[in-house]
Amino acid sequence: MGILFFGIAGVTISAIAFAVAAYFNHWIKRLPKGTPQMESIGLMIKRGARTFLKREYKALTWFAAIASVFVCLFMPKPFWVDGANIINNLIVTISYIAGTVFSAFAGIVGIEVATIANVKTAISAKDGISKSFMAGFRGGAVMGMTVVGSALLGCSLLLILIRDSALVQSAILCFSFGASTLALFAKAGGGIYTKAADIAADIVGKVELGLEEDDPRNPAVIADNVGDNVGDVAGMGADLFDSNVAAFAAATVMAIGLNNIKMVEMVLCYTGLGLFASTIGVFFARIGKNKNPSRALNINSYITMALYAILTALASYFFGFDFRFFGATFVGLLVGVVVGLATDYFTNDAKKPVQEVARASQGGPAFTILTGLTYGFKSTVPSLIGIGVSSAVAYFLCAPLGGGDPALSAQYAVFGIAMAAIGMLSIVGMIVSNDAFGPIVDNARGLAEMGGLGKEVVKVTDELDSAGNTVKAITKGFAISASGLTVIALLAAFLEVARNAGIDISGFDVMNPLVFFGMMVGLGIPVLFSAMLIMGVDKNAQHMVHEIHRQFNEIPGLKEGKGTPEYDKCIDISTKGALRELIPAGLMAIVSTLIVGFIGGVMALGGFLVGNIVSGLLFAMFMSNSGGAWDNAKKYIEAGNFGGKGSFAHKSAVIGDMVGDPFKDTAGPSINTQITVVSLVANLTAALFAAFSLAGLFIK
Repeated sequence: MGILFFGIAGVTISAIAFAVAAYFNHWIKRLPKGTPQMESIGLMIKRGARTFLKREYKALTWFAAIASVFVCLFMPKPFWVDGANIINNLIVTISYIAGTVFSAFAGIVGIEVATIANVKTAISAKDGISKSFMAGFRGGAVMGMTVVGSALLGCSLLLILIRDSALVQSAILCFSFGASTLALFAKAGGGIYTKAADIAADIVGKVELGLEEDDPRNPAVIADNVGDNVGDVAGMGADLFDSNVAAFAAATVMAIGLNNIKMVEMVLCYTGLGLFASTIGVFFARIGKNKNPSRALNINSYITMALYAILTALASYFFGFDFRFFGATFVGLLVGVVVGLATDYFTNDAKKPVQEVARASQGGPAFTILTGLTYGFKSTVPSLIGIGVSSAVAYFLCAPLGGGDPALSAQYAVFGIAMAAIGMLSIVGMIVSNDAFGPIVDNARGLAEMGGLGKEVVKVTDELDSAGNTVKAITKGFAISASGLTVIALLAAFLEVARNAGIDISGFDVMNPLVFFGMMVGLGIPVLFSAMLIMGVDKNAQHMVHEIHRQFNEIPGLKEGKGTPEYDKCIDISTKGALRELIPAGLMAIVSTLIVGFIGGVMALGGFLVGNIVSGLLFAMFMSNSGGAWDNAKKYIEAGNFGGKGSFAHKSAVIGDMVGDPFKDTAGPSINTQITVVSLVANLTAALFAAFSLAGLFIK
């Protein structure tokens, strides 16, 4: 029916998603106000989050400006190359800027709503868990609808407005690159902010002084709550925005490369139906009679998946899309379920692994760490197998469409992998909604305690917080696995770009010394990237611990609850520290890619991608899941098991949680964005390094 038809349909579905987000925002604002003390604390959290985002986006504006100049000079061709069109370079530069702006917009909207919904969720807990759940979930759904609506709107507009096939490939890749670079820095910066505050608050408050988690006497408690929003709302939202756009970009670029407009239409159609299914799912989400929030969140996701499968099957029949591609998409959707179940098993406090970590904590923090590491390593296996199986099934399912031509069959097969990634990310609107639910109810728990709403209200918010922690872990595993499928497709797109640039890729083999060189460097980048982020958390947390000690020593009556903490000092430490640390790690990943390409050319760059993808996926899954296990082991003990709060096991588990914090909320989820950014940089610069590299000067 034409790209224009499906593009307009995509814009329309985006508008529906924005309308649902606006309705939820209005619904949340109409809920009862909190106590004056809660409103005051909520306002401090909102101001802290706004301040951080303002400073972060100001810093990222400079990076985006410099990157825009680079894109304008070199994409899709260097402006001095014969046949280059400066207008085309300007178009892809605008696409890059649009990717950053759309991603930033989604983050800002999410923060604004989340910092209102946290107060509403806390006060609604006085009326029971059902109403409180709705406030938290609908607050998260505003983020979900805005993130995916913005992604679909941007991609649809590019396909509507740009008619040249080669140009639209570059424009979509640059749009994705803009989203990815902002996500890389936003997730890393937000993760450093939130975990520095969280660790410092726990060390002094829980371990040293035996205070409750959100005791208002703790000077770092507001910074911790601000961090939940900038890290898990704005940061994770940008991460999943990036994953969604990258999957769309990879599939679209390969479909255009195959010169098959029908396949481009299918990518638009399937992506739009994913948002439509999520919109219906979040609108009708309810907590059941059993009052189990975790079960409610999971059932909502499964219903949305089933709806998406039905809609895409019907669309394939009516619009004549090949059912092999539907099969590949469905495989990706199923593997998403497998990844979710595996992550849930290893991070849910109702399951054996988390309970074993809690049990081991009775013997001391060393056993907490060792047991958590063990289950963290084990947890990577099901997801890695799932990615491998889905890739293989999608590949062999779609290869026959090449009609026996080996090169053409390989292109169709890898496009099938890209469609599997589309399938896994199909319900990302629901996934983001679930993820943003986590920090909202976490903040609500703190507000309930600081606002003095009583033990029953705190108990309700505790239950919601526990569910939110598990769902956040599932979301991170889901995002990492989807990135795995996406970057496999981007690797294939990279090799296609190299082939088009005249490079003979038949020598792309691990025994090729250039490929092996690139692969070894690529293996090390996620490790170095993680080390830089965790060190950033460590340094900031140490600085904040000193500040908390100073306040307890110098402010009269603070320990007794008669003094007023200087919350702003801790917020300022987290903000400045995060901004100082986020740029070097992201630049290291990008610059290392360019250096490898400059030294070894396309072959080395391809090997670099392979090493980066394999190492990145392993470390991202391991850190996210082990951190989630440590966190929920602590909460399992706090629920009254193995001695409960204040016991030796509890103190051991708190230490495990502090180790796991930068694992699960800083380094782990940032790696999947890093491998996407690196893959996009390689795609965008492949032609450049095909034309010139140091290796190319000596190897003819």
